[in-house]
Amino acid sequence: MTKNLTSEQILFIALKYLKENKKTEMERFLDELQPYDIAAIYKELPQKFKTRFLFFLNNHILADVIQELDSDLQFEVLNKLTTDKKAEVLNLMDNDDLASLLHDLPEDKSISLLAEMEHEESTAVKNIMNYPEETAGRLMTNRFVWIRNYYTVREAVDKLKTFADFAETINYLYVIDENRRLVGVVSYRDLLIADEKDLIKDIMFERVISVNVMTDQEFAARILEKYDFLALPVVDDNNVLQGIVTFDDMFDVIISEANEDIEKLSASGKAIDFDTKAIVAASRRLPWLILLLLIGIISGSIISHFEDTLDLVVALAFFMPLISGMTGNTGTQSLAVVVRGLAGRNPDKKAVIKLVMREFIVGLIIGIICGILIFLIAFIWKGNVYLGFVVGVSLILTLIIGTLAGTIIPLILYRFKVDPAVASGPLITTLNDIFSLITYFSIATAFLDKLM
Repeated sequence: MTKNLTSEQILFIALKYLKENKKTEMERFLDELQPYDIAAIYKELPQKFKTRFLFFLNNHILADVIQELDSDLQFEVLNKLTTDKKAEVLNLMDNDDLASLLHDLPEDKSISLLAEMEHEESTAVKNIMNYPEETAGRLMTNRFVWIRNYYTVREAVDKLKTFADFAETINYLYVIDENRRLVGVVSYRDLLIADEKDLIKDIMFERVISVNVMTDQEFAARILEKYDFLALPVVDDNNVLQGIVTFDDMFDVIISEANEDIEKLSASGKAIDFDTKAIVAASRRLPWLILLLLIGIISGSIISHFEDTLDLVVALAFFMPLISGMTGNTGTQSLAVVVRGLAGRNPDKKAVIKLVMREFIVGLIIGIICGILIFLIAFIWKGNVYLGFVVGVSLILTLIIGTLAGTIIPLILYRFKVDPAVASGPLITTLNDIFSLITYFSIATAFLDKLM
């Protein structure tokens, strides 16, 4: 029924059923939609219909829908529910998503919501909230299926069926010992192809890939990506299984971290989107730009210092934007490569040296090719081989310097536990402007007699 409908048509039908108070038809209609689509309906509904719409949803669907909304709308929805319905929905929500929601609320409201939940569920959420942000412990859920190694395949399948609705994923069953230590894992596929009388200990994988509760979320995402898992077990220092992180959570992490790095690379620092107010957007960009403005004054003082050189050889001014622009561009390219490579990784000294040497060679190759090209252009234009030499050699050196700056600066910041993405594109570009102008005019001054 909903296969070929547009979002506008879906909203129209939902509104029609709401106005006519056709609960059964609405339930049948929504049953064909995904939680994301239902959440989209809620966002677009006129305010006067929103409460009625929520009570047309059963608690399981409502729990899924809330998890598709932004934190402000999540709290809005919860406020529209009766106490009993709210408590049931909170109990059904994924622990990690609920922990994220409660973290964004004032402490008194967070405590109030936890008090309405079942003790076991609220305790699980509180445990998750005790872990630092951006760690695997903060992202994990306790809704997984565990088994013991002495189970038969038949017993494992029966338990899986019993907890299928409870578990966030049924792709893996985790094997624990009497102390809840993680000792193995069995996939759903393993159970399907095994004989129902086989023992779990005979078919399980004992080498289990897991992460610690304190592992950085980016590193956990890398592990999940590396092994193509759909879920990853999370253990404490004693290898006791605490929970799992699932692929959908890790996908959100990857998107979030990528957006965060883009914000830092653009020197905006915090998220700016289509809905951000002008004054807020300006306030988030301004601090960096003021700093870069002050640093940029140095570039002006360098040009002033070589004013006599410019007066004598006006042609040098023509190539200034080219030299500084190319240096900034190559520096920003290297910066992007390093920031991307450092995400979720901890390179050793050998890897760092290898990276720096590679970028040096890259800068050298690019510099030589571009330097020869600009040498020919300058020589043909002015007929002065020394002008071509000055511009060509300057470009070679500045491209090497720019590439190394874009590589080494973020590595230094990373070494001192500072997010390398703060070495933003504008900062690298501004610093490279200074390096390139000093190099360019120093070489030009040395060959001033030849240029004249």
